[in-house]
Amino acid sequence: MTVLQADVLVVGAGPAGATAALNLAGRHRVLLVDRLAAPLPRIGESLPPAAARLLRDMGLLEPFLHQGHAPYHGNRAWWNGAQTEHHFLSDPDGHGWHLARGTFDLWLREEARQRGAALLASASVAAMTAGDDGWRVRLNTQGGTCEAIARIVIDATGRNAQLARKAGARRQRSDRLISVWQYGRDLAPSQRGFSHIEACEHGWWYSAPLPGQRRVLALHTDADLLPRAALRDTGWLETAARRLPGLQALLAQQDYASDTRAMATPAHSASLDAGAGPGWFAVGDAALSFDPLSSQGIFNALYTGLAAAEAADRTLHGDAGAFHHYNGELAAIGAAYRRHLAFCYGQETRWPSAPFWNRRRQARTA
Repeated sequence: MTVLQADVLVVGAGPAGATAALNLAGRHRVLLVDRLAAPLPRIGESLPPAAARLLRDMGLLEPFLHQGHAPYHGNRAWWNGAQTEHHFLSDPDGHGWHLARGTFDLWLREEARQRGAALLASASVAAMTAGDDGWRVRLNTQGGTCEAIARIVIDATGRNAQLARKAGARRQRSDRLISVWQYGRDLAPSQRGFSHIEACEHGWWYSAPLPGQRRVLALHTDADLLPRAALRDTGWLETAARRLPGLQALLAQQDYASDTRAMATPAHSASLDAGAGPGWFAVGDAALSFDPLSSQGIFNALYTGLAAAEAADRTLHGDAGAFHHYNGELAAIGAAYRRHLAFCYGQETRWPSAPFWNRRRQARTA
């Protein structure tokens, strides 16, 4: 059996895993593994202004600015029967970005490779055990089974948190939120760069302009509240969106036309009882899964990827307790996130007996 030796094995080459890998590569032997040969289209494209500082610290801002991502100037919301607008004009970091997500993910993966990380794609973890020399991870690849030996493993497998759970961590989800989404095209160009958020009885809607006059349209609701016809009827999502006053006006103004089928993906909040331990770290959604209402998913992926890389580096230089500090950072992020999310959901009071809103009220008072 082929045996691959590394200081750090990163499983998952999305934004969190690639960020961890690119910040460790050059100083340590890094093996980056992903089950996919190339990133797939996925929802999650809002990058807030503060991300510019992270990208600058990692030496990534200048090339990022040349990739053609769309400016993100703020949010417009129809919430609790009122229209509000939050813009970034006074933000010291300027505007954020609506990403061409596939381009962004592929760029980070390639940046890790160019900085010296070895990339093994189309590979998945079959087993993981702790040994005297670190972790032994059996990988299924297109060429057969091989084994990787690494002093540290970084779990960037998303909400599944595959490695963290193998290391003994327990994952708890807080709700059953899913996102049903599709892409389309704005036939009328828009220069405004605002995300649109609109509450309804069964959840809330989201839409944002993307590069190339593309647009994403999404409904967030609990899995058991989604009508059975939603994913079988190709026109259901857009038809339902056009029944809401705010989205109806927006989609008409932009002359929007969907051109992909609707897809569903988990969007629930979740966390681990510990996001790191001796010789392992979880990053991105594996460590903390955010409700998309927070618009913090990709920012959190970049931040935890960088923070875990720094903690892993200290570990490799003999600081056996570096994971404790990382766990403290995750705990602080999680607490702030829960307070902010409870406040946002608490501002919508029109449907107190509707299951979606009643569940969130009960969660706030529990």
